[in-house]
Amino acid sequence: MKSLLIASSNPGKLREFQSILQDLGVNLVLPADIGVSLQVEEDGADYYQNALKKAVTYCQASGLITLADDSGLEVDALGGAPGLHSARYSPKPGANDGDRRTYLLSQLAQHPQPWPAHFHCSLVLALPDGDHYTFDGDCPGEIVSEERGEHGFGYDPIFRMAGRDKTMAQLPEEEKNRISHRGRATLAALPTLKKLLEKEMK
Repeated sequence: MKSLLIASSNPGKLREFQSILQDLGVNLVLPADIGVSLQVEEDGADYYQNALKKAVTYCQASGLITLADDSGLEVDALGGAPGLHSARYSPKPGANDGDRRTYLLSQLAQHPQPWPAHFHCSLVLALPDGDHYTFDGDCPGEIVSEERGEHGFGYDPIFRMAGRDKTMAQLPEEEKNRISHRGRATLAALPTLKKLLEKEMK
């Protein structure tokens, strides 16, 4: 079975990709699964540059078709923050997801509700021959003042999706994975990914 490398150590991301790509007939692997250990500094000017850097670096190191994404939460009242810094949005050393959610809500406390926001994902497929493909996904909604739900990760418990009275963390994982920003980008990539894998297997 052909392998597809997911350039991430985030188990939540892997679960989302597995859910969407489960019928693709491909073996999803993480860098640790194949003995690849790299530190890629995410210093790009936008999500695309960060995703491209990760995808190309891991692809070159592994020789495998590689899927990488960079995603972020952008809150209108905070001028688009945390944005590119979503995974590091807390002054607390060693901050976890809960710390970042708490800090975000503290920054929003001085702004009147509602707090419109959206998630964005840029996803890059990198090929060993040097080619790459880019896909994007967005998910609009708003930040709520109290955490709700037990699923998901990151900012999911405080992000209510547009058109739904539930946060991402309250949605069944399968439903969330179809309509999240990362889910939408991955679904957009699916036809291209199928063609690439079929070509490699000939």
